[in-house]
Amino acid sequence: MGKYEGKHVVIVGGSSGLGLATAQLLVAEGARVLITGRNQAALDSARGRLGESAIPVRSDAASLQDIEALADRVKAEFGTVDALFANAGVNGFAPFEATSEELFDQLVAINVKGIYFTVQKLAPLLAEDSGVVLTTSVANVLGLPMLSAYAAGKAAVRSMTRSLARELLPRKIRVNAVSPGPIDSGILEKSMPKDAAEQTKAQMAADNPMLRLGTSAEVARAVVFLAFDATYTTGAELAVDGGGSQL
Repeated sequence: MGKYEGKHVVIVGGSSGLGLATAQLLVAEGARVLITGRNQAALDSARGRLGESAIPVRSDAASLQDIEALADRVKAEFGTVDALFANAGVNGFAPFEATSEELFDQLVAINVKGIYFTVQKLAPLLAEDSGVVLTTSVANVLGLPMLSAYAAGKAAVRSMTRSLARELLPRKIRVNAVSPGPIDSGILEKSMPKDAAEQTKAQMAADNPMLRLGTSAEVARAVVFLAFDATYTTGAELAVDGGGSQL
């Protein structure tokens, strides 16, 4: 029997990258996992890799209507939820002077508004002693160029982690955040040309104290720890960044 046999987990933004790696870890240990994403092909691919223990649901984290429909689907599938990983997010590189209103609004809609209302709508389904994990970023504590709007949104999620942890404490629900640093999750390839992505990754590795990028599996282990095993921790942010924000 797996460690998480009988557990029900929702991963918003679970069709690729950190979310998919977390789903793989949990499914391997017996959990049933409902994953969401905006791209049906990515969801189908993820389902193929995860097997029958995964329920893929097409849902846009920027749409309150989709989030409300997701809550109904989760209730129908699981009844109650043991862990929620609110991981949906997009990146956006632009100099401060050239950041457009369109890019700013997109980042806030998905990375901030989407996370906030995902937790709000799914909170009634969370079981006592369950764990919520949000995804922040080392960008919220480092002054990184080209990421001012993205970093501001992630800083908002860091603040949200504390506020929601306090408000959900009476229900014995813990809320924590995982803060990835330079992770080879495939997100860069989605936001820039392949050559530029490879050059950026090489530079990030060279700048990191561990002289390498992290893996999605390393972040997944931190997420699962916060969701299930960190039973005396709430409101915290766990950096998984090779020491980049600490050293």
